[in-house]
Amino acid sequence: MNVEALYTKIDKMIQVNAGVIVLENPTGFPHNEANLYLVGLNGKIIWKAEKPDPNTFFTRVKLNDDGRTFSAYTLNGHACELDLKSGRLISFTTFR
Repeated sequence: MNVEALYTKIDKMIQVNAGVIVLENPTGFPHNEANLYLVGLNGKIIWKAEKPDPNTFFTRVKLNDDGRTFSAYTLNGHACELDLKSGRLISFTTFR
């Protein structure tokens, strides 16, 4: 599936049943937006990931073995678990 970046460049894409999870590079990305989102098979954005802190960006993402969640990490030291269907934050912890 061909996906175009919204603002910067795509750092990682993960193919899932509903489409493609996209992680864009945080450098130059608008602060009020999430740089992690799901693009559906029709090319439209299904969700943007809920951030644990409005002033941070995601830096890494990986699917979890359960098939229902994925993990992401932020610039501000958050380790997050998110729902694959909605992009909603399930839980997070902060580390340094």
